[in-house]
Amino acid sequence: MAQIANNGAEELIADKRATDNDEEAAFCLDKGLKAGEESADAEEKEFYPLWKLTLIAIPQLGVQVMWCFIGPNAAPYMGHLGVGPSLATLNNIAGPITGFFTGPIIGAVSDRLTSKWGRRRPIILGGLISTWIAAMLFSSSEHLFSSTTAKIGFAVPMYWVMDVTMNVLQTPHRALVSDLATVEQQVPMQVVFVVIMSIGNFLGYSIMQIYDIPVEHMFTLMLMICTLNTICIAIQFSVAKEVPLKKSDTDESGGCCAPVLSVFSSIRGMPCLLYHLAFVQCLVWIGNTAWQYYSEQWFAIAVYGGDQHAPAGSEEKINYGRGVQAFSQGGQMRSGFQLLAALAIIALLLGTRLRPRMIYAPCIYVGAIVSFLAGYVVGTNAAFAVGVFVTSIMPETGSFAIPFGLVATLNKRAEQEGKQVSTALQMALLNCCVTVGQQVCHMVLAIIEHQLPLKAALPCVFLFAAVSYTLGGSSALCLDDAPPGEEPSEYSSTEESDSA
Repeated sequence: MAQIANNGAEELIADKRATDNDEEAAFCLDKGLKAGEESADAEEKEFYPLWKLTLIAIPQLGVQVMWCFIGPNAAPYMGHLGVGPSLATLNNIAGPITGFFTGPIIGAVSDRLTSKWGRRRPIILGGLISTWIAAMLFSSSEHLFSSTTAKIGFAVPMYWVMDVTMNVLQTPHRALVSDLATVEQQVPMQVVFVVIMSIGNFLGYSIMQIYDIPVEHMFTLMLMICTLNTICIAIQFSVAKEVPLKKSDTDESGGCCAPVLSVFSSIRGMPCLLYHLAFVQCLVWIGNTAWQYYSEQWFAIAVYGGDQHAPAGSEEKINYGRGVQAFSQGGQMRSGFQLLAALAIIALLLGTRLRPRMIYAPCIYVGAIVSFLAGYVVGTNAAFAVGVFVTSIMPETGSFAIPFGLVATLNKRAEQEGKQVSTALQMALLNCCVTVGQQVCHMVLAIIEHQLPLKAALPCVFLFAAVSYTLGGSSALCLDDAPPGEEPSEYSSTEESDSA
């Protein structure tokens, strides 16, 4: 009986423990469900539909208007102040040099920033304020000083400063969108950037039509462009809500050198596909730079036979103005064509199983063909010049849509796997390859202009662009990417391009 009593007591104790365990399990389960509901609510709050992401990306429009305007007008403005053609072209290296260093460093700082306002927005605001100051000083140099030497001595360094501030302003925009977008939204949003940029290009070319010779009204036009950038960023800030980065989430070692060290660390750790993309970008942007920076002078001087320094009212001066107007009108058509090309690319990326390289390479080859025509065939045929100028947007459209989309997808997937990623830094490093191509183009044309008159030198840079495009297209065909649903053969550790 005692044994039975003991057994009964043990069963009662066991039942009590089981009941207690069940209650504890139920409590934990209920707590977990509540946490899951809170997490789900948080995720729901953090989800941004494509239309909201587009509003967050809208400052790229203002940045593109500024680049579209300042690119082709930088050398003519320096010529307007009294700088010779070769030195005016050489001064364009300001953008590539400052962009090469500024982009990665700002990207690294942005990835590590622990401000209570977020990682990206404080840098965007700082870039906007500094761009206002630099742009107004640069464009007012001819009004601040009377002597030619003083005008040039002030405008040249301010142009370099303005290029730094513009790179600070633009670097976090793509990263902010990438932070808030899902994996499935990465590639579409990169193409949305291209669509926004095409609209920005249209506005930039339209602004040039306000005056016959825009560089003679630089201050007024830059004031309009800076105002547009302010409005776009105000829209972005009203929509984007960043979650501040905790200090414990960042590596505090390295001190003030940490951003620079993280640049080199990122370069060392990139997969082979990104090295390959970097090489292609360098080649492609040699050609893109020729069209972006020097097509206005090509229209005004080589095609129309104008002269910027001719007396007012002379035939050469009138022809120069006609060339600039033909360039800006062709630019408007070029922007519309870019929009159609961007939509076609996104349709192919999302609606087919084509590898990205099979879309990118043909875009580059189109650039090779039209660049050869511009350098060797067009001559003084204005209608032909407009046609090749419009079509020349294809390599630029592809270079912004596809490589940046691949990088965004790679980083987002690595983040989901729990790996440490630096999206802004990766994109800034890819942008560095753009600056290398720009640097090569500027240097080559400056050397050619030192040997030949500007009218004869400008067609030569397009022949050089044709060679670069041909090499870039051939290299793009060798990219080891993958269509949707397949893994790249040698990038399985990064799971990079199958969503493209």
